[in-house]
Amino acid sequence: MTKDELRTSSEQLENLASGIRRCVACRLHESRRHAVPGEGPASAGIVLLGEGPGGKEDATGRPFVGPAGRYLDKLLENQGLTRKRLFITNCVKCRPPENRTPRRDELKTCTSLWLERQLELISPKLIVLLGQVAARQMLGDTATLSDWHGKRVSHNGRNYFVTYHPAAALRFDWVADTIRADFDVLGKLLARLADLP
Repeated sequence: MTKDELRTSSEQLENLASGIRRCVACRLHESRRHAVPGEGPASAGIVLLGEGPGGKEDATGRPFVGPAGRYLDKLLENQGLTRKRLFITNCVKCRPPENRTPRRDELKTCTSLWLERQLELISPKLIVLLGQVAARQMLGDTATLSDWHGKRVSHNGRNYFVTYHPAAALRFDWVADTIRADFDVLGKLLARLADLP
């Protein structure tokens, strides 16, 4: 990507973020404080994709800044990664009321209006799916974490890596053990990232 192309992609990504902050296309805008477009460079080779913003994210407008985000930062740090190299976002850009699971129509609206356009602009080599909602949204309703976690999956011309959501690791010891092992696999995969198609 040339400097001009990168500048154009960065500007387009920021324009999308501005649109997300003003979005009223689904019911989630009714209770939000701040929409959370995501953050990271347009040149990111890796996108981390979660379910939706939580309370801290809704308060700040930034992704993964609460307890799950701090846990995620440690997982990344253990693999020699920092947020500066990644784009981090969610399937839905506004916090669902009382942290409920996003509804199918909300996911469809956010994905078609915003997420797909973000992914097209960034064109990452790998999308890390954090949790069941992200996995099913990107890979289809039959995607299950128990079968696919810790694995690279190619689907519709994109490369994905599936793992559990960091919030689940804070609640269940077995998930914490599993997600650490998954991130070890991810670290090895990222070492070969340049070889990914």
